[in-house]
Amino acid sequence: MSDNFPFSIEPFAPLIGVAPLMRRAFLNEDLKPLGAALLERAQANPTDANAFLDCSTVLQLIGQRDAALAMQAQAIAMQPLYYLPCKHGEPGLRLLVIMGPGDLMANTPIEFLLEDADVSLDLLYLSLDTAWPEIVPDHDVMMVAMAESEANQPLLQQVAIMTASWPRPVINLPERIAVLSRDGVCAALQNCPGVNMPVTVRTDRATVSALATDESLLSQLLPGDSFPLIIRPVGSHAGQNLEKMNSSRELNEYLARVATERFYLSRFVDYRSADGQFRKYRIALIEGRPFVCHFAISSHWMIHYLNAGMNESAEKRMEEAQCMAHFDEQFAVRHAAALHTIYQRMGLPYLGIDCAETQSGDLLIFEVDNAMIVHAMDPVDMYPYKKPAMQKVFTAFRAMLEHTRQTGLPD
Repeated sequence: MSDNFPFSIEPFAPLIGVAPLMRRAFLNEDLKPLGAALLERAQANPTDANAFLDCSTVLQLIGQRDAALAMQAQAIAMQPLYYLPCKHGEPGLRLLVIMGPGDLMANTPIEFLLEDADVSLDLLYLSLDTAWPEIVPDHDVMMVAMAESEANQPLLQQVAIMTASWPRPVINLPERIAVLSRDGVCAALQNCPGVNMPVTVRTDRATVSALATDESLLSQLLPGDSFPLIIRPVGSHAGQNLEKMNSSRELNEYLARVATERFYLSRFVDYRSADGQFRKYRIALIEGRPFVCHFAISSHWMIHYLNAGMNESAEKRMEEAQCMAHFDEQFAVRHAAALHTIYQRMGLPYLGIDCAETQSGDLLIFEVDNAMIVHAMDPVDMYPYKKPAMQKVFTAFRAMLEHTRQTGLPD
């Protein structure tokens, strides 16, 4: 085996999977040689679906999204079912995972959640163009992993019909996932005690353009709200084209830059702390119990962990370490009632929440989703506190699978 390729590149080799490949990308390794080798393998063996799917993942990780999704579509058309064994010995549980097509944020990050667990994975990719297989592998539990999107709404409806009388326990029912649009979550969480989620409306380009010249239209779109507003394209993630509009005239400049037809609008909430910094939490809610996955601190309101300067600031990392160490008796206690209500209203045994705390102490919700990336890839020397915190998440997730298998229903 070549030192440059720590994975087998023999024809019809087992699937590498997302987690090992993303781990290498996270360490800034050059994946292009491996991508080229996988592409060569796929071209030499046109029925080697594993090569096509792994190559698709590599292409996504090196920024060639369109080519990646085209290759993924080829893989799924060729073979919708993929197998990942557990790392050590015989599996203690067999999980069938219903996946949808798309990028690395299109499905629950199941490989990271179970990277070192005694769980084998059968990944079944479905699309509107692929039929449900007549036979699927035997399994103990099924989990629907595909995320909500406009494109996935018809697919989620189709999967809901198929899973309605499924003979095995099902985690994260597709009809519940379908509610996870930004406006859907907003509607579900309105009047939730202790929760602040500004009303979010879905609108079109013509309406935004009209608002740019007539600010009075805002009272029809968002009654009682005012500028500044948050605008983002429907379907965007990771802050892509997410901007704050301080006045109506800024909307024309935004529309000139962003060639999208449908947008979300909501009121901006200034959630900075007394020291002027913004703080954002990523929470995994597993059978109603919250677990902190990361805590980012930034001088900018639009926080993403990778651009918050956590690597460069020992002070920020120290605060995150304290947050994680005392999360159960502090944050989780402060927002226990709100989190319990969110769990009840959303009806999903596993979900992620991006949130903050308002100046008045409410839980400010940015997003609720079943496909948020959670991982334990951060370097241990810089983030020694991360791995124990993430292990709590992984242990709770594995316990949820076992509880579901034994009872037939998630808690």
